[in-house]
Amino acid sequence: MTEFAAASSHVGKIRSENQDSGYAGTHLFAVADGMGGHAGGDVASAIVAQRIRGCDGEYSSAAEAGEALAAGLQAGNDALQDAMREHPELAGMGTTFSGIIQVKDQLAVAHIGDSRIYRYRVGALTQITTDHTFVQRLVDAGRITREEAEHHPRRNVVMRVLGNIETHPEIDVFVEDAYPDDRWLICSDGLSSYVPEDRISHILELGLDTSATVRRLVNEALSYGAPDNVTVVLVDIVEDRPTSIEPILIGSAENEISFEAVEPERTQITLRQLLMHPRQLRTQPYWEYFEPESDEVLQEILAELRRQRTRRRVTWTVGAVLTVVAVAIASIGFYNWTQTRYYIAENEAGYVAVYQGIQQDIGPISLSTEVETTEIVVDELPWTSRNAVRNTLNADDLNHAEQIIDRLEGSQ
Repeated sequence: MTEFAAASSHVGKIRSENQDSGYAGTHLFAVADGMGGHAGGDVASAIVAQRIRGCDGEYSSAAEAGEALAAGLQAGNDALQDAMREHPELAGMGTTFSGIIQVKDQLAVAHIGDSRIYRYRVGALTQITTDHTFVQRLVDAGRITREEAEHHPRRNVVMRVLGNIETHPEIDVFVEDAYPDDRWLICSDGLSSYVPEDRISHILELGLDTSATVRRLVNEALSYGAPDNVTVVLVDIVEDRPTSIEPILIGSAENEISFEAVEPERTQITLRQLLMHPRQLRTQPYWEYFEPESDEVLQEILAELRRQRTRRRVTWTVGAVLTVVAVAIASIGFYNWTQTRYYIAENEAGYVAVYQGIQQDIGPISLSTEVETTEIVVDELPWTSRNAVRNTLNADDLNHAEQIIDRLEGSQ
């Protein structure tokens, strides 16, 4: 059987525990990098990794697989929110996620945070995902170069993650083409933050088998002194790939999730936590916090996050208003259509009557109005006509309704 995927996770040079999680299955491959300290990072990544493996299956298209990934990650985020409500000591935990689902010659990609997905194709290494970090925003704005971002002191400030305080996180989901001999690398920042991309590219082009390449990448990160957890999942696109393999969970996800509170260790802090607890930057010793020369950097970060929140609120508000308007227009259109309908039925007094609309109510709103009352007593009609009236007789328009009334009068 041709090997086409491999995964490995290492605690790193300094960390006392592994807060990364990874998954390699038949179609789904993913990495999650937890944050929130000793009390929460491992829990967050494990919850998401164990939830998202339910998306490992066959799909009719990559677009459908992407929708499944987005739904699975939202479910994982909901699970994180539930865990934090039930275990307050885990408040503020979160995790990145980067993953792919292979569907024939395409890949559905889902990404949030600063873990990365790379594609190695014909000697060229390309970063497919975009880091959701503060320094990436600076790069996008043209304020610093990508080379400067690699050494920026704030490069680990993450702006978007699963969990934390976001109930509806913004997840990047898109489709990429996959070609035979492509190598798709998914990794936590324990690799990408310490091993230069030219070294990663060199290892990928050596032509080692998938497992050996993964081991080489992890060892390379350790040789660079990576203090953080290192997690690597590698997928080789091959034509004779097996239709099913034994899926594996690595890192914290391979163990049973424990919600036991433990004294937290120093870890990175997300912008969400900064906005919630900006004064705690100097009162919580276990957070890896800023020590800027002035408050300018901190205020700039907080201002950017507020702008992001404002944009999201505006988007949701506009969407809600458009939805309400669309429903209102549809409701008016439906009501106007009902008023082109007519039917004949028995009124409360027992007489044959003509109604405009349809015989249906929406709550307290009636969709029909009695527009004509005849002198025909329903009980005096022949049996067949009486039953027909009581079951209502539909009319195309008012003239048609009058013709039906004439026939009923003639049947007496």
